[in-house]
Amino acid sequence: MSSSDPSRRPGRLGVGIVGAGRVGAVLGAALRAAGHAVVGVSAVSEASRERAGLLLPGVPVLEIPDIVERAELVLLAVPDDALPPLVEGLARLGAWQPGQLVVHTSGRYGIGVLAPARARGAIPLALHPAMTFTGMSLDLGRLPDCCFGITAPGAVLPIAQALVVEMGAEPVVIEEESRVLYHAALAHASNHLVTLASQSAQLLGDLGVHRPERMLGPLMKASLENALSAGEGALTGPVSRGDTGTVAAHAEALAAHDAQDIRIAYRGMARATAQRAVERGLLSREQGDAVVAVLDGGSEIDPGDGASDVPDAAPGGGPGEAGTREDGS
Repeated sequence: MSSSDPSRRPGRLGVGIVGAGRVGAVLGAALRAAGHAVVGVSAVSEASRERAGLLLPGVPVLEIPDIVERAELVLLAVPDDALPPLVEGLARLGAWQPGQLVVHTSGRYGIGVLAPARARGAIPLALHPAMTFTGMSLDLGRLPDCCFGITAPGAVLPIAQALVVEMGAEPVVIEEESRVLYHAALAHASNHLVTLASQSAQLLGDLGVHRPERMLGPLMKASLENALSAGEGALTGPVSRGDTGTVAAHAEALAAHDAQDIRIAYRGMARATAQRAVERGLLSREQGDAVVAVLDGGSEIDPGDGASDVPDAAPGGGPGEAGTREDGS
C-alpha cells in the first residue's frame, strides 16, 4: 500500500450512506476517494441499487439500522420531508451512538432536526451541496466548483469544514435560523431556471424551431455569466429600456397562446424585473409604473411627458446608459 494512499491518512472514518439517491451515492463516492471506508449503503429502488453498484462498488447494501450500527459517520441523504421521522424513528430504536457523526444533506434544515440523535450523544452536522446532481460519476468532477452550506455546533464546525474540503468543495457557514431562506435562494436559482428554459423552449418549439436548445443555449449561458458578474447591470431587453410597446406586444401574444403557466411566469418575472430596475436606477419610477401597468392589463402608456422612443436617463447618470441600449434583446 502506497504511503500516498488516502485510506492511510489520519482521521479516516467508517461511513454509512442512508439513501443511494443522486446526492448520497455521489457524496459517498467522494468521501471514499478521500480515504474514508464506506461500510454500508441503503438502497430500496432498482435505480438506487444500480447507482450504488456503479458509484460504490463492493459496498454492501444493508438495512438502515445495520448501517447506523456499523458507521462512525452516518450520511443521511433523504428527501427533506423524510428526514425528521427518520431521525426520530432511529432514536426510538436506540440506534444512535455517543460520539457518532450524523450528517444530513438537506438544504432546508440545520442541526435542529438532528436533536433526537444529539440527545443520544451523536454529533450533528448539516452539509448541503449547492449543486444539482445527476447521480452519475460526472458529478464528482463538479464538486471542486461547488460550495456546501454547512451548519454545526461551534466546537465541531472544523470537522464539517474538513469533510467538505476533503470532497474537493468549498464550505460556507450558514446560521441555523437562515437555512430555509438559504435553501429558497438556491431553489429559486436552480429549479426556476429549469422551468424558465423549458418554457422558452416550448414557445420556440411551438413556432417550429427544430432545436430550441441550440438557440437558447448561447443566450442563456451568456446572460447567466453576465448576471453573476454584473447583477442588474447585465439587464437588457424591453423592460430594462422601458419599452412598453414591446412589453404590451409580448403580453398580447402570450395571452393568445394556450400555455397559461408561461403567461403567468412571464408577467411575474417582467414585473419583478421592472421593480428591480427602478430600485437600482436603471428605470425612472414613471417608466417602471408604465411597464407594470401594461403587464397588469392596461393599454400602452407613455412613460412620461416628453419621453421619446429611447427612455430618458434616470437620475444618477450611469443608469441612463442602460436606457439607451439598442441591442433589442
